[in-house]
Amino acid sequence: MRWVHDAERVSVGMAPRVDLLGTGNAFLPRGRFHSMALVDGIHLIDASPTALASLRRAGRSPADLRSVLVTHTHGDHVFGFPFLLLERRYISDREGLHPLTVVGAPGVEERLRSLCALAYPGSLDALLDQVTFLTTPTGMLEGGWTYKMFDVHHDAATVPHGYTLRHVDGASVVHGGDTGPCASFEGAVAGAALTVVEMGVPEWVPTEHHHRPSDVVALAERHPDVRFAVTHTFVDDDGPGPVTVTADEPPMPANVHLSSDGDAWEWDGTEWTPLQ
Repeated sequence: MRWVHDAERVSVGMAPRVDLLGTGNAFLPRGRFHSMALVDGIHLIDASPTALASLRRAGRSPADLRSVLVTHTHGDHVFGFPFLLLERRYISDREGLHPLTVVGAPGVEERLRSLCALAYPGSLDALLDQVTFLTTPTGMLEGGWTYKMFDVHHDAATVPHGYTLRHVDGASVVHGGDTGPCASFEGAVAGAALTVVEMGVPEWVPTEHHHRPSDVVALAERHPDVRFAVTHTFVDDDGPGPVTVTADEPPMPANVHLSSDGDAWEWDGTEWTPLQ
């Protein structure tokens, strides 16, 4: 399928879309890349170490990206950022025609600059100076989207936030990044048609910073009208190699979809529908 640039998307009235480019947690369960979502092909939520591989597999170009929304600065969510910039500089956007905005909490810019300096000393400085960094809790994105940050429960050192995205067509999606159950995430979920929720650890792992399967079940049962797409999962998918942790999917309510890499959702004017 030919990828449609944002200007074309607006002109032809294409429906809002969310692609789950990767759905695995930090340990890369079998058959999964690191967790990462793409909105309308131009807004990337996180920049995982497998970002370039995920975009290539989906037939997307890094030059199409207009913004990167950072949920937090753990390595499995941002270590791909230097590679995205490097690729744009030397391959897909050598003329520097496509501006890039990074959205994140205060402190994200400093960490990304340090990461780029560590990865490619001096090579990305000029390109970083052309990136627009937004730290405001609310703002506008290209293609008719607005964003709103909200605090989530995680390691404070990683400046964690989730995002509520709303489109002029009425579509809304919440992405919690990595978070354990918390009031701010619950409040964001209550007003969203689609929520992307991580399920990073099995039931037997004690944690406050991630949702376990029982936490996802309880959340979905409290919000039966919201559709949930589970990502950042520990569960192995189909693929070669031995089982990493388990390939057994935990039972979930009907409004929960246990996602695989490449799953996509499209807004039909009233609700989000999964694409086959």
